[in-house]
Amino acid sequence: MLIKYFYDEKLAHASYLVGCQAKGVAIVIDPSRDIHSYLNTAKANGLSITGVTETHIHADYISGSKELASKTGAKLYLTDEGDADWKYQFVDQYDSQLLKDGDCFSIGNLTFEVMHTPGHTPEHLSFLLTDGGSAAQAPIGLFTGDFVFAGDVGRPDLLERAAGVNGSAYSLAKKMFKSLQRFKQLPDYLQVWPAHGAGSACGKALGAVPSSTVGYEKLANWALQYEEEDLFIEALLTGQPEAPKYFGIMKRLNKLGATLIENLEPVLHSQPSLTVVQEWTQNGIVVDTRQALLFAEKHRAGTINLPYNQSFVTWAGWLLDYDQPIYLLVSKDKEAETLRALRSIGLDQVKAAMDSTFIEQLEWNERDVADYQAVEPKEIMDKLDEYYVLDVRQNSEWMERHIPQAHHIMLGHLKDRMNEIPREKPLLVHCKSGARSAIAVSLLKANGFDRVLNLTGGFDQWIKENNEALNSTELTVKGKSN
Repeated sequence: MLIKYFYDEKLAHASYLVGCQAKGVAIVIDPSRDIHSYLNTAKANGLSITGVTETHIHADYISGSKELASKTGAKLYLTDEGDADWKYQFVDQYDSQLLKDGDCFSIGNLTFEVMHTPGHTPEHLSFLLTDGGSAAQAPIGLFTGDFVFAGDVGRPDLLERAAGVNGSAYSLAKKMFKSLQRFKQLPDYLQVWPAHGAGSACGKALGAVPSSTVGYEKLANWALQYEEEDLFIEALLTGQPEAPKYFGIMKRLNKLGATLIENLEPVLHSQPSLTVVQEWTQNGIVVDTRQALLFAEKHRAGTINLPYNQSFVTWAGWLLDYDQPIYLLVSKDKEAETLRALRSIGLDQVKAAMDSTFIEQLEWNERDVADYQAVEPKEIMDKLDEYYVLDVRQNSEWMERHIPQAHHIMLGHLKDRMNEIPREKPLLVHCKSGARSAIAVSLLKANGFDRVLNLTGGFDQWIKENNEALNSTELTVKGKSN
């Protein structure tokens, strides 16, 4: 038996290729949309991908199940649990088998036993793997998807908060409790292979280790320490992070089956030109992917700044509209990678791209060349009344402590709440360290706010330079979000 682990850091997403070397066949579990790594790994190991499965209808990325079935002819093994609202709509296009609790299927000498483990979603499955070629003749591990993570369990509130299914958070939390009781009955030696690691928004306290065991999770996972259902439900529903608004779109696209990449419109490549960029700003949204400091120094007015880094996919999903054309300003060596990142969450409407490096050579007398300023906390500490202070951190950060003069709009909601921001005063924008607020500044300026400053170092730097205020009234210990 061969198990290969794949991890996308930008999505904190884990997927697996499991192969039976004796029969030369393999299955991919919870695949990403970019399937090349699976195809290359299978080929390198003399395997044919004959099966594809996923634990549930994913909300945080576009699944590659349809891509793999189309390219390889692999059979789809997909859940048939849950209610009618969460059934796959594309399975009839391919060789497929719908799965329910207790079903088994085989890939070569490998047997997968299906466990229905609702809680994160109603249709969620886990897969108990047994290697028929092993002398042990006992299961080796469990692919848990978004059911049990290292140190955490899947959040039950996404259907309610991201997809608008009222009342589902509480009912799914109850189901999660029951699913975990079943998990506790499994042998301690079983390995646990989850679909996400630290940084995923599918839980609130995911560990960074790639795998665990049932026994260790019984000892260390906070969610497995509860014996009373009511206390568990309260703990599970408390403190969950904001649900990215694009998660609802992901659920729908994965249910229907996203467009195959080969059928997407090709991206045009434009020669460097401010005139062309100006046309782009009139036709859609222009994303400058350079680092924040470069964008602050010089950029084309009307563009927004989403630096291509580990948080790029998250903020692209929050801030870009799925029905609006996207144009990219990106370095040539990062273009293909950036395009894959956007497509990983279904942002398929990229119309054109341009090499971003020309912006740094622009002259200041060129029309519509812009910049924005940053300010140190010590420079503005005694002048806060002159500004509208905007805190774009997560709600949990705001509630823990914030600048008393500040107003709160989490970055992901900023685009939809700009009408709440007055224009009489200049804006002072901050986050924890300055990265999220830099994105916010670019978004505000692209939408007509001319007087905007970014707080250098963010709230962390503010605290550092105001240590004496921590025991006074300068900082609020607890607050209430606007």
